[in-house]
Amino acid sequence: MSEAPQLPRAARAFVSFVALLRANGFAIAPEQTTAFLQAIELLGPRGPDDIRQAGLATLAPPPERRAAYDMLFRIHFLGGEEVPGAEGEDEEVVRLQDEGRGDEEPPLADDANVSGEMAVRAEALAERRFGPSRPNDALRRLAREAPTRLPRRRGHRRMRARRGPWADLRRTLRESVRNDGEVMRLGRLKRRPRPRKMLLLIDVSGSMKARSEDNLRLAHTLVQATPNVEVFTFGTRLTRLTRALRLKRREQALAAAAHLVSDWDGGTRIGDALQAFLAVPRFGGYARGAAVVILSDGLERGDLAALRDAVAKLSRRAWHLSWLTPLAVGSGFVPQTEALIAIRRFVDDMVDGGSSAAVVAHVLSLRQRRTA
Repeated sequence: MSEAPQLPRAARAFVSFVALLRANGFAIAPEQTTAFLQAIELLGPRGPDDIRQAGLATLAPPPERRAAYDMLFRIHFLGGEEVPGAEGEDEEVVRLQDEGRGDEEPPLADDANVSGEMAVRAEALAERRFGPSRPNDALRRLAREAPTRLPRRRGHRRMRARRGPWADLRRTLRESVRNDGEVMRLGRLKRRPRPRKMLLLIDVSGSMKARSEDNLRLAHTLVQATPNVEVFTFGTRLTRLTRALRLKRREQALAAAAHLVSDWDGGTRIGDALQAFLAVPRFGGYARGAAVVILSDGLERGDLAALRDAVAKLSRRAWHLSWLTPLAVGSGFVPQTEALIAIRRFVDDMVDGGSSAAVVAHVLSLRQRRTA
């Protein structure tokens, strides 16, 4: 039996781009993929824009999804980094494209922000190693109370209840058979509560250097304690850490996370990171109806309009949006930085995020805050 012909190496990047589009909801027929490859062969593209135009002509993305097509193109051909994972999932690391001239040499992480108190824009790539786990009462409390105190939503399935809007006819008929046809009590049903989705967006830039390790430990505890939790980090890149944090042993999980994140203690580009998060349909779907918690000081050096627009969109998708910043000291905190002032009206809570105990207390109180 002859083996199937292998795909040429030069064509793999273009075929994988088509697979990425399909994974994000674009309807593309096999003959369109063939036409895309033929168009590239005929054009002999001299740059990325030629490839993008060939895709527009042959893959025919709908006009209302042109922005998503352009973002996925940039992720795949210009700024994405492949992270090994399950088959069928697209990239989980998105590099944010800089708007500078490109001739600046990015500083090393240790030289760029030694103190961790200054927000910068430049990208500084670095590795991070976490020390052994330390006893932490706040994390033990989170692991113990999260399954019962985190926000919940009404599911579509129904369960027995003493009081409820629906009659349980099956249970009522079974009991009437045992009572010689007499209906002694009408059974009731209500919707079964389910854990609500949670989304953690963790700032790992230089200005949050002192909190990065503790925030990752907290994220691991939350992922282990309850399902439906997604964790991302952002600085000059956007990185999904959920799969790494699902490892049960904390040291292994944090080591895997440290390997994935390459922008530790670097620049601060919150608006660009949130815009990239919302532009990838698979990522943006994690925020729909979720309790979103952003752990960041809000020291933005990028475009405030982009930050304001991204937070507004995120607020409309989320069930509840909390911004936890180490700058929010005291109950009467009033934002002083331009970024926090710009987004204040779009967030439900802007409270203290300067310690694990404060973050845990807020996360466990989300259900009461929403219903109050």
